[in-house]
Amino acid sequence: MDLNHQTVNLFLMLKKFYSLLFIALTVLSCSEESNPKFDTDNFTSIFDNYKFDIDYTPIDMVQTSDGGYLILGRRKLTTSNMSGIYLLKADENGNFVKELEVDETYVNPVARLTQIGEVFYFACMEYPFMTANIASVDPDLENVAFTPVSSINDIIPTYPSVASYIDNQFLLQCYDHENRQSGLLIVDPVTGAASGGKAFTIGIGAADNVNEAIINTFAHSRRSFPYEVGKSGGTYFFNGFYNFTYSLVFTDLVSDDPIGVVSGQNPPDSDFEYQFGAGFSSIVNLSGSKFAASMFYFGENYLMPGITIPSNSTTSLQPDSFNPSYAFPELVKNANVKILRTTIDSKNVLIYGSDTKTKQIGLYFYDEATGEFLGSRYLGFSNPFEIASIINTSDEGIAVCGTTYVAGRFPRICIFKLSKEEIAGEIK
Repeated sequence: MDLNHQTVNLFLMLKKFYSLLFIALTVLSCSEESNPKFDTDNFTSIFDNYKFDIDYTPIDMVQTSDGGYLILGRRKLTTSNMSGIYLLKADENGNFVKELEVDETYVNPVARLTQIGEVFYFACMEYPFMTANIASVDPDLENVAFTPVSSINDIIPTYPSVASYIDNQFLLQCYDHENRQSGLLIVDPVTGAASGGKAFTIGIGAADNVNEAIINTFAHSRRSFPYEVGKSGGTYFFNGFYNFTYSLVFTDLVSDDPIGVVSGQNPPDSDFEYQFGAGFSSIVNLSGSKFAASMFYFGENYLMPGITIPSNSTTSLQPDSFNPSYAFPELVKNANVKILRTTIDSKNVLIYGSDTKTKQIGLYFYDEATGEFLGSRYLGFSNPFEIASIINTSDEGIAVCGTTYVAGRFPRICIFKLSKEEIAGEIK
């Protein structure tokens, strides 16, 4: 085990003193008095490191077949303004097992981390050409391989932004920098071959401000946009840039124009924060035209469980565009929002996870069928915490991956594991 790392488990904190002075500590192990089942069902882990200058940012997490956890993250590079690829493996109790810093030729990993058989896949890009690649890695982090994504329909697959595993293929969103268009591709995760795809202009003419905003987010010099892809019936959708605006776009991947668009808001203001001031911050298709979503609107945040979005209409996104739409002033400006579909006590539940102004991770529970608010839970203590991913676990609980800032300034990856009993206790 790498002694550069330590794992801090909440249930051990009463017995093990966790130093904030960053002395190189030995990994904390379970005491004989601890309950192994409780250790697995409920824990909080912080993966510390004695190096002051490291910067690992989690992107996504999956549970492995042995009950452990595999985390995909970014790491700060000194050789370019892009982000390197970082992978971390933890066991079922949240203890550090292994890490892997991938060669700097491949950069900017994006969600989602997907398991197919015994191999894990995710999208990234090759530097300096910025071409999309599908990366694959084994669960023990022994080997990582890369496969270029092929071009199709004159779409140059550069700057990948998100990939979801749908119908046994990756649905990959990318930004074709040369042609200045947002592309949506169907890609084989093993071969990288694109079997379908369509691209749409980011704006007539140069669209310099849109192009600059997109490129800057890949360099992480500006706020990141909440890119998303999915499928509603036989219609595909992506959350990204179209016609100067950050929009939700529906396409059949055949027609030259979108078949439906929900446009964001771009008031005439030179300030970056207001050039793309409104849009969906998360969106998940529930069935047909029913979605769970959230939106950012000039710094404010709204949660929208169980809304209807026709895929064949064009509309503009406003706080009252869809019902229900709940304002959440306790969230940070333009908050990062994650949505998880789960089952609690035989009830289908939506869990919204986001970042609060109190520097905690907030979990908000809604009835999927009715949109009724069921309860909330807050994660985090002492230091600031920010969400990266939330997943279902094999024991019917959930796990939340995020970033914490030790001593308020050193970013470290963390995991919260909650049992099904813990979650059920939050539901009214």
